[in-house]
Amino acid sequence: MGVQRGTATRQDSFNGGISNGGGASSSGTSNGGGGNNKKRCSSLMPIIVALVVIVEIGFLCRLDMAKNGDMVHSWTNNFYYASIGDSTPTTEEKKTPPLRVEKKKNNLDKKITDKGEVVDGCETWLEKEDSIAYNRDFVKNPIWVAGNDQAQEWDTCSVRCHFGHKNGDDKMPDAAFGQPGNGVPGILRSMESSHYYSENNVAQARGKGFKVVMTTSLSSDVPVGYFSWAEYDIMAPLQPKTEKALAAAFISNCGARNFRLQALEMLEKSNIPIDSYGGCHRNRNGAVDKVDALRRYKFSLAFENSNEEDYVTEKFFQSLVAGSVPVVVGAPNIMEFAPSPISVLHIKTLEDVPSVARTMKYLAENPEAYNQSIRWKYDGPSDSFKALVDMAAVHSSCRLCIHLATKILEAEEKRPGLRRRPCKCNKGSQTLYHLYARERGRFKMESIFLRYANVTLAGLESAVLAKFKSLNHVPVWKGERPEKLKGSKELKVYKIYPLGLTQRQALYSFKFKGDADLKNYVKTNPCAKFEVIFV
Repeated sequence: MGVQRGTATRQDSFNGGISNGGGASSSGTSNGGGGNNKKRCSSLMPIIVALVVIVEIGFLCRLDMAKNGDMVHSWTNNFYYASIGDSTPTTEEKKTPPLRVEKKKNNLDKKITDKGEVVDGCETWLEKEDSIAYNRDFVKNPIWVAGNDQAQEWDTCSVRCHFGHKNGDDKMPDAAFGQPGNGVPGILRSMESSHYYSENNVAQARGKGFKVVMTTSLSSDVPVGYFSWAEYDIMAPLQPKTEKALAAAFISNCGARNFRLQALEMLEKSNIPIDSYGGCHRNRNGAVDKVDALRRYKFSLAFENSNEEDYVTEKFFQSLVAGSVPVVVGAPNIMEFAPSPISVLHIKTLEDVPSVARTMKYLAENPEAYNQSIRWKYDGPSDSFKALVDMAAVHSSCRLCIHLATKILEAEEKRPGLRRRPCKCNKGSQTLYHLYARERGRFKMESIFLRYANVTLAGLESAVLAKFKSLNHVPVWKGERPEKLKGSKELKVYKIYPLGLTQRQALYSFKFKGDADLKNYVKTNPCAKFEVIFV
C-alpha cells in the first residue's frame, strides 16, 4: 500500500505544477508579452521540475520511515511469539501480552549473524526473562529433616540442610524419618531386603503414605546402597591364590528365603572344593578377616539371603576388593553391578549350577582365561560400574536434602500467577532454546543454550561439556575415587537425562529415541531441566 500511495501522490504533484505554469503562459499571451514570457518559462522549467522531484523524495522518505517503524514494531512482537519457521502469533498467544525489554537492554539487534547463528545477546535476554525469584532461600532457610536424635548440619552439601530437632523453632520440618503425620512428609530409610521387610518395597511404602523412600532399590527416591569408593578399596592389588579350595563362603543365616544353601551343596557335589567360614556348612575357623581370607581364593560365593533387584550387599563388593571372582546367588540384575562383563558368575536358578561349576573348573585350570576375568583390576572397571558407584560419592543424607529442595522449587514453579517464561528466543526459522543442567549430586542448575538445528543428542552433549568446561567444573566424585580411577581433567559425559528420573531409569532404562525424540521433549517441556553423569 505504501508504494501505491507514493505513486499517486507523485502524479498529483507533477500535474499541479504543469497547470500553474500553463495558466501563467495564457495570461502572458493576452497581454501581448507572450514571446518573452515563453522564454522565461522555458528557462525556469528545469528548476521547477527539480523542486517537484525534491519535494516528492522527501515525502516518500517520510512514508518509508513510518512504514519501517511499523515493520520494526510488528517484527519485535513477532520475535517473541514466533514458532519454528513461522513468525505469526497463534490465537492463544495473541491473548497474552508480549514480553517487553527496555530499549537500552534490547538484544534484538545483530542477533542473527551472517551465518544465521544466534549469538550472545539472545542468551542474556533469556537468562533474565526465564529467571524466577523463588520464595525459599536455602542459605537463610536450610532444608530441615526431623527424626534424628542427634542434630547435624550438612554444610558440605550443595544445598544447606539440618538434621534433628531444632529448639525454639516454630517452623514445620520439610520431612521427618518415620511414619508420616501432622502434615510432615514421612521418610522411610532402610537397607534391608523387602523380602524380609515388606514395607521396604517402594510401592508398599508409597501406599503407607511415605513421601520419600530410601532403600537399596535404585527405583527409590534416594537409593542407599552397600557400595561406595570410601568404604571399599575396589582397586586394591591382587594377591597370589594360595588356597587349595577353589572358593570361600561366609554364610551365617541358614534360613534364607532363597536357594543359596542348596546351590552351595550342589557345587560341592559337582566337585568344587569350598572352604566355609560361616555358621552354615562350616569347615574352617570363622575367626578371620573376611577380605584378607578371600584374597587367597580364586572364587568367592557371594550368596545373598534374598534374590531381589538391586539388593547387593558387602558380600559382593568385598569379593571385588579381594580380587576373587564372585559367584552370585542374589539380585537378578547383578550384571549391572559387575565391573566388567566377564567378571561375575551368576547362578540365576539351581539349573545353572552345573554349568557354573564347569566354568569355575575351566577358569581355575586356565590361568590366561582366569586372568581375563580379573583384568578389570588392572584396566579399571567399566564406565557403567563407575557411574553406579559414583552415586554414593555424595552421602545419602545430602542427596535427600537435594531431593527435597528440588521438589520445593518445582512446586514454586507451578504456583498460580507466575509469569510465563519464554524459554526460547526466535526469529523466523532461527530459534535458541534455553535449557538447564546440573551434575548428579549437585543442586545448582546451569543454563544451556541450543539452536534448533543443534537440538540433537550430540549437540546437547557438546553444549553441556562446553558449559561445564567454561566453569572449570570438577566432578563430584573427584575426591572419592581411587587415584587410579580419577582420570584426566577432561570431562566425559556418561548420561544426560531429564531431571526427576530414578537412578534405575537414569542408569539403565531411559534413553531418548534419537534426535527427534529429544527435539520433541525440549519443545514440549519449556526450560527443560536435565541431570548429567560425568565419568
